[in-house]
Amino acid sequence: MVAGYRVVGAVVLSRSLPGLDAPLVTVECHAGNGLPGFNLVGLPETEVTEARDRVRAALQNANFDFPPRKFTVNLAPADLPKESGRFDLPIALGVLAATGQLPEGPLETHEFAGELALVRDAIVHPARSLLEVCAHIAGRTPLAPLSAALPASTDVGPASPDLADVRGQDHAKRALTIAAAGAHSLLIL
Repeated sequence: MVAGYRVVGAVVLSRSLPGLDAPLVTVECHAGNGLPGFNLVGLPETEVTEARDRVRAALQNANFDFPPRKFTVNLAPADLPKESGRFDLPIALGVLAATGQLPEGPLETHEFAGELALVRDAIVHPARSLLEVCAHIAGRTPLAPLSAALPASTDVGPASPDLADVRGQDHAKRALTIAAAGAHSLLIL
């Protein structure tokens, strides 16, 4: 072992969304010695492999340390395809816990999903930033629970469905778009 370095790991729980199921995905983050790098394994699709850049940028923008370590992030189970940016938040939390910047204990009782993107004024979860999630996990600043009350609608009439509101299901959305563009019929089973 090289002086000043120690091998650390962290486990964060998340969920995948293939179809109607939401199977458990374990995000295992290992911060080890060796040449600095960031490897994602466990059948990640392109959107997930791009998480390494989003996570690094988000941590640095939130003034966390992104040490020059060899990071290996395993998304288990390995035979389940992983898609979308939903694994950004669990990967970021895993990096923070593996580098000792966030306690790992509170992570064991929660499941996390969220994309780390520059979306302003979007409220998807009661946390508005990575710092708030980390402060909640560390026990410094608890997050207020999300209210179950829905805001009053200002629409006059029924809202029309929009494919932009559908998360995941990229193949089905593409099939619908192509069928609509060509004025074709479509049956999805």
